[in-house]
Amino acid sequence: MVSKRFTAGAVATAAVLALTASGMAVPASAASTSSRTFTVVAEDGVAADTAVAAIRAAGGTVVSRSDEVGMFQVTSDRADFAARATAAPTLIGAAEQKAIGRKPKLDRVEQKQVPPAAAAAVAARKGAKLDPLDEKLWGLEMIRADEARKVEPGDRRVTVGVLDTGVDASNPDIAPNFNWALSRNFAPDLTDVDGPCEVPSCLDAVGTDDGGHGTHVAGTIGAAANGFGLSGVAPKVSLVELKGGQDSGYFFLNPVVNALIYAGRSGIDVVNMSFYVDPWLYNCTANPADSPASQAEQRAIIKAMKRALTFAHNKGVTLVGALGNNNEDLGAPRTDISSPDYGAAPYDRPIDNNSCWDLPAEGPHVIGVSAVGPSGKKADYSNYGTEQTSVAAPGGFARDGFGTPTYNSPGNRILSTYPLKVLQEEPISPTIPDPRVDANGNIDPRVATLVFKQCKANGECGYYTYLQGTSMASPHAAGVAALIVSRYGKSEGRGGFGMSPDLVEQHLYRTAAEHACPEPRLQQYRNEGRDETYDAYCAGGVNFNGFYGYGIVDAYAAVKTPLKPNARP
Repeated sequence: MVSKRFTAGAVATAAVLALTASGMAVPASAASTSSRTFTVVAEDGVAADTAVAAIRAAGGTVVSRSDEVGMFQVTSDRADFAARATAAPTLIGAAEQKAIGRKPKLDRVEQKQVPPAAAAAVAARKGAKLDPLDEKLWGLEMIRADEARKVEPGDRRVTVGVLDTGVDASNPDIAPNFNWALSRNFAPDLTDVDGPCEVPSCLDAVGTDDGGHGTHVAGTIGAAANGFGLSGVAPKVSLVELKGGQDSGYFFLNPVVNALIYAGRSGIDVVNMSFYVDPWLYNCTANPADSPASQAEQRAIIKAMKRALTFAHNKGVTLVGALGNNNEDLGAPRTDISSPDYGAAPYDRPIDNNSCWDLPAEGPHVIGVSAVGPSGKKADYSNYGTEQTSVAAPGGFARDGFGTPTYNSPGNRILSTYPLKVLQEEPISPTIPDPRVDANGNIDPRVATLVFKQCKANGECGYYTYLQGTSMASPHAAGVAALIVSRYGKSEGRGGFGMSPDLVEQHLYRTAAEHACPEPRLQQYRNEGRDETYDAYCAGGVNFNGFYGYGIVDAYAAVKTPLKPNARP
């Protein structure tokens, strides 16, 4: 999953939908202001038309509606609209859509020039050796994806939605599998956080990615095995762009919910979600540390997300999500010191596990994925816990391999596709402003162990870079889920093709490679330079535990093991 700054390669998610409703009475004569846009969520069991009537009574005009989840996009010129909407018994609250944050910086943690000896050791590591750069993809080998494709490389009819910052369809490894017909952009640029719009409509064209994160995720899932660049876990499935994140890395409530609804309506088979919906790391129903307005905001986010996830699941979508990079047990969360993460200053929020959720990872029907490094050790940053960890997958762990030449080297991370445009904008480091790739497409020698370029005879080139995070682990699991649908899915009504997400989930768990907790169970990272805040206790047995869930996903076992519809993991 991600933190909002793409920390350690994980996407950041700042929901710029700031609920301004306080739940307190506001005089009807409150002064008007210029027209503003809100997302309004109805209470449970309220008919859509009833909700619309309440919105109108509060002074709003409905401009679009998602009846499936009781969510409405509304404009109003009343200064007190949010408070009036929250006071209505049929509505939970109104979230104002206004950019109140600032564009976050990409955080390339520990990605520095590597000594030649370490780089050579990484290059010597055994790899999948399929496409030219696959020798660097230890993740493919760990989950036996290189062997799985000999049995099942993926079915073109199987669609995997990349709910992220976009997908660069011009990359030669993405282009063969990109589904133009189904791809959509649900997140128009917001100039206050994304910078100037690239097009007059501020709605970036499908097939572009000005953030980079989504393209990296897409490559891990389904980069083509075409003798060029690198390949993904499921190299013949169809990749569908579901742009729900801003270029800057923020993920707002309205685009995310609309993307999930669209995925359900359109028959998408698998959706990968490497983000959390901000501004709250945890959304709580009534946290005493929060103001009434903030409580109303979080209740609306919880309702809308749970409804959207359930809708997509019920329509046949297998949902896969990153667990997050806060190195904490999600069943016993620490005090939240990072929320809200935009607009206002964050403050300490003790978290009650029974009434607070990290969304979408802790939402209904989501397969939660933790991250491991090349050795199989839980990555220091990865969230964990028996409550939410379903499976583990390669996510990268730069500091893995302590005492070996590969320690703290780029090759311990995950290499995947990346947009040229973003590489030409990203600085080499916080202290070196020069771009990683120049205007002519040449990689700066100072990042030669971090960024790679592959070109065809016709001059067409693809670019690749290393990232790490549970954002990178989740697409490995999503790729295996896509292979399961490809292998065992069936034709359905009117020419459709798919598989029950419950059955996909069950088979994913049953075929995962069991991995016991470390001994001692309290995993420490002192050798890796981490203090006691990174200490993590692994609870559970071999079959299921808090670090690995049911195990590390195994693509080969998933496509070779006969399906047992009634089997337990």
